[in-house]
Amino acid sequence: MAYKIIASQCSGCSACEPECPNDAIREKGGTFIINPDKCTECEGHFDTPQCVAVCPVDGCIKKA
Repeated sequence: MAYKIIASQCSGCSACEPECPNDAIREKGGTFIINPDKCTECEGHFDTPQCVAVCPVDGCIKKA
Protein backbone atom coordinates (compact mmCIF):
# COMPACT_ATOMS: atom_id res chain seq x y z
CA MET A 1 0.00 0.00 0.00
CA ALA A 2 1.27 3.48 -0.86
CA TYR A 3 1.21 6.77 0.99
CA LYS A 4 -0.75 9.83 -0.09
CA ILE A 5 -0.16 13.53 0.50
CA ILE A 6 -3.31 15.39 1.55
CA ALA A 7 -3.20 18.34 -0.86
CA SER A 8 -5.24 20.66 1.36
CA GLN A 9 -2.67 20.22 4.15
CA CYS A 10 0.52 20.29 2.05
CA SER A 11 2.49 23.49 2.57
CA GLY A 12 4.57 22.92 -0.56
CA CYS A 13 7.81 23.00 1.42
CA SER A 14 9.38 20.21 -0.71
CA ALA A 15 11.05 18.49 2.27
CA CYS A 16 9.64 15.12 1.23
CA GLU A 17 10.68 15.06 -2.42
CA PRO A 18 14.46 14.55 -2.05
CA GLU A 19 13.99 11.99 0.74
CA CYS A 20 12.05 9.49 -1.37
CA PRO A 21 14.35 6.62 -2.42
CA ASN A 22 11.99 5.68 -5.27
CA ASP A 23 11.48 9.13 -6.85
CA ALA A 24 7.76 8.69 -6.22
CA ILE A 25 7.13 12.29 -5.08
CA ARG A 26 6.76 15.28 -7.40
CA GLU A 27 5.34 18.78 -7.36
CA LYS A 28 1.98 19.42 -8.98
CA GLY A 29 0.10 22.69 -8.76
CA GLY A 30 2.04 24.07 -5.80
CA THR A 31 1.72 20.96 -3.65
CA PHE A 32 3.28 17.54 -3.83
CA ILE A 33 1.87 14.17 -4.86
CA ILE A 34 3.03 10.58 -4.44
CA ASN A 35 2.87 8.19 -7.37
CA PRO A 36 1.30 5.06 -5.82
CA ASP A 37 2.91 2.86 -8.49
CA LYS A 38 6.38 3.90 -7.27
CA CYS A 39 5.76 4.20 -3.51
CA THR A 40 7.02 1.20 -1.52
CA GLU A 41 6.66 2.85 1.92
CA CYS A 42 10.49 2.85 1.90
CA GLU A 43 10.57 -0.93 2.44
CA GLY A 44 14.01 -2.25 1.68
CA HIS A 45 15.52 1.20 2.17
CA PHE A 46 14.47 2.51 5.59
CA ASP A 47 12.58 1.30 8.66
CA THR A 48 10.02 4.12 8.40
CA PRO A 49 8.63 6.12 5.45
CA GLN A 50 10.98 9.04 4.99
CA CYS A 51 8.36 11.41 3.61
CA VAL A 52 6.35 11.10 6.82
CA ALA A 53 9.48 11.47 8.95
CA VAL A 54 10.52 14.80 7.39
CA CYS A 55 7.10 16.39 6.76
CA PRO A 56 6.63 19.41 9.03
CA VAL A 57 2.81 19.15 8.85
CA ASP A 58 1.35 16.49 11.14
CA GLY A 59 -1.11 14.23 9.34
CA CYS A 60 -0.33 15.57 5.88
CA ILE A 61 0.94 12.21 4.59
CA LYS A 62 -1.19 9.14 5.22
CA LYS A 63 -1.57 5.60 3.93
CA ALA A 64 -3.75 5.60 0.84
